[in-house]
Amino acid sequence: MYTFESLMIGYNSVKKYRLTLFRLFVLSFIWSSCGLAGFAQQPPTTNWVQYVDPLIGTGLATTASAKAHSEAQSELKGQTFPAVGVPFGMTHWTPQTRTTERKCISPYYHADTKISGFRGSHWMSGSCTQDYGSVTIMPTTGAVEVNPEKYASAFSHATEKASPAAYAVNLTSYNIDAEITATSRTGLLQFRFNQAAEQAPLIIYPNSDEGQAQLSIDVGKNEISGYNPVHRIYQGQGKPAGFSGYFVIQFSKPFKTAGTFRDGSVSTQITVTGEGKSAGGYVTYAVQAGDIIKVKVGTSFTSIAEARRNLEAEIPAWDLNKVKDAATAAWNKALGSVQVRDNNTEKKTIFYTALYHTMLLPRVYSDVSGTYPAFAQQYKTERTNDFEFHGDFSLWDTYRAVHPLYVLLQPERARAMVSTLISMSESGGWLPNFPCWNSYTSAMIADHGASVIADAYIKGIRGFDAEKAYRYMRKNALEPAGPEDYADGRGRRALPSYIKYGYIPMEDSVWQAFHKREQVSRTLEYAYDDFAVSQLAKALGKEQDYQLFLKRSNNYKNIYDSQSGFMRGRHADGSWYKDINPNKKEIYITEGTPWQYTYSVQQDVPGLVTLMGGKEKFGQRLDAFFDQKQYWHGNEPGHHIAYLFNYADTPWKTQRRVNEIITTEYGSGPGGISGNDDTGQTSAWYVFSAMGFYPVTPGTPYYIIGTPQFKEISLPVGHNRSFRIRAENLSPANIYVQSATLNGKTYNNAYLRHNDILTGGVLVFKMGNVPNKRWATTTTSMPK
Repeated sequence: MYTFESLMIGYNSVKKYRLTLFRLFVLSFIWSSCGLAGFAQQPPTTNWVQYVDPLIGTGLATTASAKAHSEAQSELKGQTFPAVGVPFGMTHWTPQTRTTERKCISPYYHADTKISGFRGSHWMSGSCTQDYGSVTIMPTTGAVEVNPEKYASAFSHATEKASPAAYAVNLTSYNIDAEITATSRTGLLQFRFNQAAEQAPLIIYPNSDEGQAQLSIDVGKNEISGYNPVHRIYQGQGKPAGFSGYFVIQFSKPFKTAGTFRDGSVSTQITVTGEGKSAGGYVTYAVQAGDIIKVKVGTSFTSIAEARRNLEAEIPAWDLNKVKDAATAAWNKALGSVQVRDNNTEKKTIFYTALYHTMLLPRVYSDVSGTYPAFAQQYKTERTNDFEFHGDFSLWDTYRAVHPLYVLLQPERARAMVSTLISMSESGGWLPNFPCWNSYTSAMIADHGASVIADAYIKGIRGFDAEKAYRYMRKNALEPAGPEDYADGRGRRALPSYIKYGYIPMEDSVWQAFHKREQVSRTLEYAYDDFAVSQLAKALGKEQDYQLFLKRSNNYKNIYDSQSGFMRGRHADGSWYKDINPNKKEIYITEGTPWQYTYSVQQDVPGLVTLMGGKEKFGQRLDAFFDQKQYWHGNEPGHHIAYLFNYADTPWKTQRRVNEIITTEYGSGPGGISGNDDTGQTSAWYVFSAMGFYPVTPGTPYYIIGTPQFKEISLPVGHNRSFRIRAENLSPANIYVQSATLNGKTYNNAYLRHNDILTGGVLVFKMGNVPNKRWATTTTSMPK
């Protein structure tokens, strides 16, 4: 039997000499006998962008679980948009089919029939939040019209060409071919007018729902500049966020006329301020058929001057193809952190689109100069060249798989994000738990910045001040915040009760938060966060703290009702909250049911197994959970549950359930994401699971094995090393692991160590169509 390694060693040796036809024939026979003929016909590619479809997730979800469990209409949508630019860019460009920055409204929906411009957007992809600090540019012909509903153009999906690096479409109402591409902080738009027009206005619209935008036109420079002030959401709702979306727009040709508008009234004035009413500007051209007008846009969160500096640095010329090629190269480098070898193009499209969606947020906030808006401050700036400052951390969602994915695939990016969280803590005094719009919020529950920091450190990320990070983690975990801090989104909610009782009683509602009760979910997630704090404490040699927080991580046991078998609301006197219906949403659960949240004990699954009566009963309960269709993939608290069968010595059931989720909850069409993608978490679940493993417990150096979806993947891990995962005999029916080897040695663990991957090597799974119940079925096979 030939191994892939022995084959390649032999092949590389033969290359040193002239191959004869006979040797070529023998080599071909060997490849065929190893089942690798498909790979021989498919040379490695570096063009990973070709497999990304940015329109996936822009339509209504088509999965059964989304329809069964989603409450709001927005949760039935992936809430993604066709973001154009580079990974983690400050500003992503998108066709705009919705004109507002209102909460839960994405700038683009696949079902919409008109485009009203091309937006420099800061939408949190896959979320139900809001856009902010955005500006839109729309080419038209005819009279100057400033009402987006009237100047919007029909378009056909047949003319759309969407990739991460560029987007193109024909605006059929005007017969204009539009194309956009972008860098991190700038965009380049090109408009080809296919028909002559005496007047062709370009409308510039800062999308401020508060009507506080400002815009000025410099006719001599063919330039427009302005800003759109950002306002807070959740905590501090409607208050100024302390920064703006600034823009500088330059045109490739001198314009014929220019002016501004305010609340629908058009003027020839060159400066306008919204002051509570919508405001914007326009320039006009006389065009012949075939004329091209290009538009460059620089953006910044600190000033117009920095927006101009960003533009000069990132797009000094007018070469659209050059910018597009650079963006494509940036995406190919990022997407190439996972290299799939498989002939199933649809599956590769789903995979690489998911990987693309994980690399949109958190976004870069700092300018090319290193300047960035000080976190939670009013129009103050800071500067650093040690790391890129990032923003918009949807931590309740992304601590689970998105940030662990960065640690694995992009460690330098992970370091920058941890450094950002430390910088935020220094600026605002508390480690933020959901920092968005460059401000504190308590949009969701818990304190998962601790998880992100601990996971990075435990898995070897260095280059940040771990002692300083720990001080802020410890402060969040031990010091109650004052009323003003709570109202502003700082600190752990209900912390005094949590410390006093070991759980948050039903009497302690949290009125100063978006989620106001949810005591059981808070208790469970604080217990996990305590575990994360304990792990960093241990790594830093703080033994007393380690023991304190490790003990607190067991607080989940205080809300487990052994009679019902579920996590349940509890009063301060120890009595249980009224009758429980585990299948229904309860006020003490966050966005879910008691059944879904009962498994939110990632830090101590063996302890939960014992609490629920042992492995056999635990496994039976998991079977019932899935058989009764209580699993909901469209929201994050359940994302790890399919992997828990491994802890009941039934890994084949994990393999079956994970495969079911992969094949039924993801697709290649606009409805191919089951519920909100939530800034990449749903996509990150797919990326990990398709590779064959998942980080059930961030903050530990382990991944739990599921079932691989590709014949081979390769993870470049640096120093000319790679970690390859091969699935022999893989097919739609062969989803069960029969046996495994790691670097040629039998491997019976149902988990991987992080360092196993970083060291490089080959993990080989032999797959079959029936479970092998003897593989990885002992308690020693799971990490403690």
